[in-house]
Amino acid sequence: MTDKQQIKQKVTAVFDLVASGYDHPSLRFFPSCADALIHFLRPQPGSKILDVATGTGAAAVAAARCIGPTGRVQAIDLAEDMIEEAIKNVDKMALANVDFHVMDAEQVEFKNNYFDAAMCAFGIFFLPDMDKALKNWLRVLKPGGQLAFTTFAGNAFQPMAELFRTRMEKFGIVFENSAWQRLDQQDDCRLLLENAGATDIRVVEKQMGYHLNTTDDWWAVLWNSGFRGYLEQLDAQQLADFRAQHLQEIAELLTDKGLWMDVDVIFAGGHKHYNN
Repeated sequence: MTDKQQIKQKVTAVFDLVASGYDHPSLRFFPSCADALIHFLRPQPGSKILDVATGTGAAAVAAARCIGPTGRVQAIDLAEDMIEEAIKNVDKMALANVDFHVMDAEQVEFKNNYFDAAMCAFGIFFLPDMDKALKNWLRVLKPGGQLAFTTFAGNAFQPMAELFRTRMEKFGIVFENSAWQRLDQQDDCRLLLENAGATDIRVVEKQMGYHLNTTDDWWAVLWNSGFRGYLEQLDAQQLADFRAQHLQEIAELLTDKGLWMDVDVIFAGGHKHYNN
């Protein structure tokens, strides 16, 4: 197994683990950012849309509602448990225009020039080869088709994420940079799109944060997201000790409004050249 395959396997395992809690109210930025991504993309009714790394389907649902019954969303993810949750969410909304596939985001198995738009909500930075993935997404777009993705800006989840990292290191856990930090600047997003061959590139940044009510809500964010991968490296006693110590320092950030969670989001996109 190659290093890239191991990375994908590791990421997939974490997101299978958190799938049942991914729609926790503390993580409500996922649906709100999905709506904002669709507003950024502005797909036309009847469009064919590719949703990459669909997770529990927040962006797929938003897109399906926007394009209407004459349009269709093809949503892909490697985490099968995530797809199971996404199917439940689509069924709850009584949507009949979304299909789900277990598929590698770097090697999408669709024909050339098929989709009107492609999107990826908070998934691109997990891919070992982001450039390869973007070129593949552009390949399946029709000439002039749109591509858009979201990532977190550099100050997202701060200062809690830094306190988390520091505390983890005291427990002997090697803390790599968060995946999103590979793509947490507007210029990096723009350059990635340029290198992939996109045209008419747009990059905007928007604060999508909100106040959590308690420190337990922050723990829910950690337990039901990619941060879980680090928590899983602790044994039961270590986990209990870590939670007590970390939440004690997080409590110092509480105000009369609650605990501010910065969710600074970069929306980036472009078009496929008409001559491609």
